[in-house]
Amino acid sequence: MTLTLESPALELPGPRSWKQAMWRGFTCSCPACGQGRMFGSYLKVADNCPSCGEELHHQRADDAPPYFTMFIVGHIVIPMVLVVERLWSPSLPVHFMLWTAITLSLTFALMPAVKGAIVGLQWALRMHGFDPAHRQDGE
Repeated sequence: MTLTLESPALELPGPRSWKQAMWRGFTCSCPACGQGRMFGSYLKVADNCPSCGEELHHQRADDAPPYFTMFIVGHIVIPMVLVVERLWSPSLPVHFMLWTAITLSLTFALMPAVKGAIVGLQWALRMHGFDPAHRQDGE
């Protein structure tokens, strides 16, 4: 790997843009360079960025992505349920099939993006080993 001014290895210790890092993470890209893919599979964060080499294995998203995804999906689906019930009053089996499909689809579609945004925020705030100055030997 060739080190350039944009390489994370030569990064100056100044602040990182949390907005840019979260957006890059939301698009499932590396929070450092925005080029490499953050995920090796559906929700498995790659150990390193394939583009810039930034170490991503430090992330500790844990239960935050499912929690925030449920929060977002709930705030989308519940108003839609109320509007549909008010306008068309479909039967309960129609409600069940419709909202189950929409809820699951939104959840599975948003989960990687939300996890990526959380990992991007952790990177921007230099949490959990993302700060090279505070890494312990062996990490």
